[in-house]
Amino acid sequence: MRIFETPLAPQSGLGRVIFAVLVAVLATAALLAWSPANADDSEARKAESPYFQVASSDASVDRLPLKATKVDVRIAGVIADVTVTQHYRNEGQRAIEARYVFPGSTSSAVYALNVRLGERLLVAKIREKQQARIEYETAKQEGKTTALLEQHRPNVFEMNVANILPGDDVAVELRYTELLTPRDAVYGFVFPTVVGPRYNSPQGAAVAEKWISTPYLKAGAASETAFEIKVTLDTPVPVKEIASRSHAIEIEGGDGNHATVTLKAGVAGNDRDFLLDYRLAGDKVEAGLMLFRGPGDGGENFFLALVEPPKSIPAAQISPRDYIFVVDISGSMHGYPLETSKALLDKLIGSLRPSDTFNVMLFSGSNRMLAPASVPATRANIDRALQTIREMGGSGSTEIVPALRRIAALPKAPDVSRSVIVVTDGYVTVESEVFQLVRRNLGQANVFAFGIGSSVNRHLIEGIARAGQGEAFIVTRPEEAAAQAERLRRMIESPVLTQVKAQFVGLDTYDTLPAQLPDVLGGRPVVVYGKFRGVPEAGARLVVEGRSAEGAWRGEAVVESRDNSSSPALRHLWARQRIAMLSDQEALEGGNAQKEAITALGLQYSLLTQYTSFIAVDQVVRNPNPALSTTVKQPSPMPAGVSNLAIGAEVPSTPEAGGWIALLLTLAIVGVAVAAVRRRGC
Repeated sequence: MRIFETPLAPQSGLGRVIFAVLVAVLATAALLAWSPANADDSEARKAESPYFQVASSDASVDRLPLKATKVDVRIAGVIADVTVTQHYRNEGQRAIEARYVFPGSTSSAVYALNVRLGERLLVAKIREKQQARIEYETAKQEGKTTALLEQHRPNVFEMNVANILPGDDVAVELRYTELLTPRDAVYGFVFPTVVGPRYNSPQGAAVAEKWISTPYLKAGAASETAFEIKVTLDTPVPVKEIASRSHAIEIEGGDGNHATVTLKAGVAGNDRDFLLDYRLAGDKVEAGLMLFRGPGDGGENFFLALVEPPKSIPAAQISPRDYIFVVDISGSMHGYPLETSKALLDKLIGSLRPSDTFNVMLFSGSNRMLAPASVPATRANIDRALQTIREMGGSGSTEIVPALRRIAALPKAPDVSRSVIVVTDGYVTVESEVFQLVRRNLGQANVFAFGIGSSVNRHLIEGIARAGQGEAFIVTRPEEAAAQAERLRRMIESPVLTQVKAQFVGLDTYDTLPAQLPDVLGGRPVVVYGKFRGVPEAGARLVVEGRSAEGAWRGEAVVESRDNSSSPALRHLWARQRIAMLSDQEALEGGNAQKEAITALGLQYSLLTQYTSFIAVDQVVRNPNPALSTTVKQPSPMPAGVSNLAIGAEVPSTPEAGGWIALLLTLAIVGVAVAAVRRRGC
């Protein structure tokens, strides 16, 4: 057998070995460069990916035009109304266009945008997305100050403000409302402050979306943008407890029906979600039937009903269960997020019963299973799984879709109940593909999603759980892992309410959402939105019936007699829920099958959607030379606990699939060369 017989190949035995090794190394390098895990490191991919901010040598351009973000939150009952004010100021010598990608709540209904320019107030209008973009570009080219608010995801927005002149101070106010649904009688308000860097898969549908190429400060670098938040609580019964798991806070009041919460002096914290939890006296969920009558005879009337579920009671007998843990070990998970995941999995896997079976998949650019099929939850198997997980480091890309496809193909015995637990920070752009895959292929399993980190992609985490008829969990710190693992265990072992049905008495309802009530898990109330006709009868109520662990169950929500200043928000909340339902359907069908219906709802109810945007235009031509303006992308801080590897660098870890192939090829070539030399007696 002749190895590499070319005019350039050495003729001695030792020389042949050296030559073969050199060729193998070159082959390895070529394969690693070709590997899909590194495909996004090409110059073409870099232009479409997150990147680190680079200091500019042009001193005439203000590269940090966003000077401050101020958040005012007013919570009345179970509804929050939020005003976010972004202050842009141009301290340079050239006119600029500022672009800023920022997060929002996944359940928010963004219904208004105002721009304050000096003494003038510009009220934005809702437009079809492409029409709004045309109006914005036209005003920008005419030298008019203009603002455009677009939605890229239900929790990712982009603000564009054009023709900010030197010395200008522009205040952009956006307003949204959302429902605060309690969990185990604890109410939680979340204000996300930063969008984590998204891995943009070359095979994903979002490959051409420009917002993903967002600049970031390096990990640990403090943002120069000021951040402040104020939360005002007005509750029907006294507040029992207020706490934040994310920030140091100051509380005024808090022992009655009114409280005010602000950040402690010196606390910035715009690199993580702001989390505020509060509990009402008596530990009762604020259940009830809230009504809003539209103005005039032809106005629409809306309702919101909350019914407190029964307490979770462990089932007397639990059928055998199979658990599949799908764990993200990509670059953005390196360090603190992955260590938090390890603490969580230690509790989840460590508490499995001997009658259970389980398997673990680790994924980044490639994926691998702990075993070809699920294994019994013996002490030896559990210890082996935990040891493997503890040794993992984070690196590489985040190919979650191939990982879930492989999970969907795993065989399952018909008498076994399977639960799939996905653990990730969610820093991807393929949300729709994931939701579609979960709905179509994992119907025989409940899918639970754990978001790990200080500022996770809640749209992905909550969407996976919704598509998989499971529940979403957010774990921000390792010390929260035990409680969240125990909560999942209780849910899986005993859903608190099944076969749920709702009936209205004394109220003529229509357009109710959801159309079919799902099983109730984990202490969350039953929530129903809708519209009603005419005048409610005396004693109007919603009756919810279902099966609990103790047998038949019945609960009611009666019409509230007290005035509620937040009732007008019900029209926005209903429309937002309807849009979310249509968006889920669109993700299942693929394409933009629901575009027309979603656009119509956005225009009718003045809501920001994936197909509608807010546009504000100052009619005064303020910039005589708009062509000389420059565009500035406002950098975001790296989310707390996320390393610089989220942007694309790698650390030694489990090699990607291409890496394994290259290493094996290297060893094979060297082995063949050595064997050939030995046969020749050299």
